[in-house]
Amino acid sequence: MSDGAMSRGTSQADLAALRDPVPHDLPCAAEIGFSIPATYNASEILFANLDRGLAAKPAILTATESATYGQLCASAARTGHALSALGLRRGERILLLLDDRPAYPAIFFGAIRAGFVPMLLNTLSSKDLVQYYAQDSGARIAFVDQATAQLIDDDVIANTDIEKIVLVDVDGPSRRGATSYQWQQLIAAFPERLEAVDTHRDDMAFWMYSSGSTGRPKGIVHLQHDMLYTAESYARHILNITADDICFSVPKIFFAYGLGNSLVFPFSTGASAILLAGRTAPEKIFALLKQHRPTLFFGLPTLYNALIQSEAARGDEFSSTRICLSAAEILSQSLMHAWQEKFGTGIVEGLGSTELTHIYLSNTADHRKSGSAGRRVPGYELQLLDADGAAVPPGEEGVLWVRGDSSAPLYWNRPDETAKTMREDWICTGDRFVCDAEGFFYFRGRTDDLIKVSGQWVYPLETEQCLSNHPKVKECAVLGVPLEDRRMTLKAFVVPQAAGTASEALTTELQTYVKQTLLPYKYPRLIEYLPALPKTGTGKIDRQALSTSYETQASS
Repeated sequence: MSDGAMSRGTSQADLAALRDPVPHDLPCAAEIGFSIPATYNASEILFANLDRGLAAKPAILTATESATYGQLCASAARTGHALSALGLRRGERILLLLDDRPAYPAIFFGAIRAGFVPMLLNTLSSKDLVQYYAQDSGARIAFVDQATAQLIDDDVIANTDIEKIVLVDVDGPSRRGATSYQWQQLIAAFPERLEAVDTHRDDMAFWMYSSGSTGRPKGIVHLQHDMLYTAESYARHILNITADDICFSVPKIFFAYGLGNSLVFPFSTGASAILLAGRTAPEKIFALLKQHRPTLFFGLPTLYNALIQSEAARGDEFSSTRICLSAAEILSQSLMHAWQEKFGTGIVEGLGSTELTHIYLSNTADHRKSGSAGRRVPGYELQLLDADGAAVPPGEEGVLWVRGDSSAPLYWNRPDETAKTMREDWICTGDRFVCDAEGFFYFRGRTDDLIKVSGQWVYPLETEQCLSNHPKVKECAVLGVPLEDRRMTLKAFVVPQAAGTASEALTTELQTYVKQTLLPYKYPRLIEYLPALPKTGTGKIDRQALSTSYETQASS
């Protein structure tokens, strides 16, 4: 096993003890005709377009610029050479804190091609989280841009191995203990060609981190063949993607959903992708729709709702789009109907996870059921099990287990979490579903208290603990509550430290505090002030009473 090789296992310290990865002879892999040589490098997803004769074709489109496949491959090759010249060793990790611009795929695939492991990080992360990512991974190099340069300062670098900072399209101050480089200047002198290192198909390729809703985020390790598998399964069988398509994913590249939509799927066929940097405001989205006329559009229910409500919407923005896709949270029937009425097109709903790299349950444009996550995507096997591990019959609720050859083999340095979630070839999703006679799956909740807000998992207790630390909060409870359109959100029941201080100003202050202390999507959208919280006979907060009270108010 090469230096970068990873397979199922639990420990950074003892690679020899790692278990074998998901076998490549699974029936679901044979179903899609998936076959890959032992020596494979995931950068071929991009570089194969040179062999297809597509060097001059636009790979990336933005509001102000474009990049051809030839240009991306040249920048990727130069980046790979530069990283080697900076002294990185095979399999070492690289922090990517980048917005969605052409530089992102060039750096991402260039690092992989040279044998290094890029980590796609949420650009809204706090400095504390960035330091944790660096410490957990042992990364020595970080890439930042205009929006994220402030996340890497002397305090963040302290007690980490970060020794080099690469600035992408931005000037930044020097940091003690780290050398800064300008990306374009760094790579300029290196060749435009780079042969892929001889990585094994089961070597590490890239990492993503979980949201950290149940503790510190977990490093989710993905292998060289994982992205290609999702292209052969979901992109080919659900999207029917071709080189003539133009993909527009509003969810960012650092999400597993966005990575597939913006880079893996279009590049796997020689299609083009639209990238939107900065805030995903409806007016910006509408402008790009008009400018580039995408055929595939990827969003989330929260986004679709915002587009419907936008005063900038005319109703003809999606006339070029053959499929609108949604994932990450439940798409309500009312939202689907409102979208159809507003824009004259439907939305195809699916479900995936970072552990599986992308979507494994999906409706299709021709066969879908409102309210369902869809049927299994070719290339994946699904089973619903009860608490004893026995399969449940159709129509009965069970916990969803998934397997397929895009499955992450482990959480980095988290043996307990790996053992709990990744059992033999299967991933335990922790999601409860019911499957009907036609094979459509309907979400019924989580086995724990996690809920999805704006497409991301949130642990209400984490937000509750954060609010409890605010000096103006005496006590509080945070619950996940349903909205009228079936989306979930967080509601905080707060007892102010000083009586009579409840106000809109305090609500804004508390919401801002959570956004800045945790991550923006973890703030409570709803806050209700109470003189006291209901308690059980043992003195604990009576969460059931709060939940019942909310449901009564919502129905009245």
